[in-house]
Amino acid sequence: MERNEETAPLPTSPRESSSSLRARSGPDLLLIICRCFRVVTALTAILCIAVNLISAVRSFTDGSDVFNGIFRCYAVIVALIVVFAETEWEFMTKFWKVLEYWVGRGMLQIFVAVMTRAFPDYSSKQKQFVVLENVASYMLLACGVVYVVLGILCIGCLKRSLQQKKTTREQAIKDLEELERKREELQQSLVPERA
Repeated sequence: MERNEETAPLPTSPRESSSSLRARSGPDLLLIICRCFRVVTALTAILCIAVNLISAVRSFTDGSDVFNGIFRCYAVIVALIVVFAETEWEFMTKFWKVLEYWVGRGMLQIFVAVMTRAFPDYSSKQKQFVVLENVASYMLLACGVVYVVLGILCIGCLKRSLQQKKTTREQAIKDLEELERKREELQQSLVPERA
């Protein structure tokens, strides 16, 4: 009884199927837009932090309005929370579930924008600073309104769903590549046995 030395063609390798998965799954436009919007919002919140810090330092050094300085310190703390929420750090969403949802995130940004805009100093020597304060607060206000509106339209839920699919797809590709590597190792170990 002779063994047939010809081997049947192997099915499509996982590497080929994983490369076809990669070709099919290009970058999702919604996720890219959301990532860019998160960067813009985080930079705007950082601008609000800078404006509030400068205003707090001026209030404490002048000694004219300590209440304004304390208020600005609170604005800095809340703006830091906004920045960390925009990084979508797991620690933040674990303890503050409301920041996972876009409506809650938008309301927090609107709150920081209002805090930044409160108690403006309209003295003639600080007109540039007032303009910077207005730009920072209105930009963050606009970002907050966009988050609230898109959150009401459930775009945040759609984004989370797309992110989860992308993560699942990437994990499946990694698993396929690992299986392909193991299959090649097994084939290499079978070759010496046949000889």
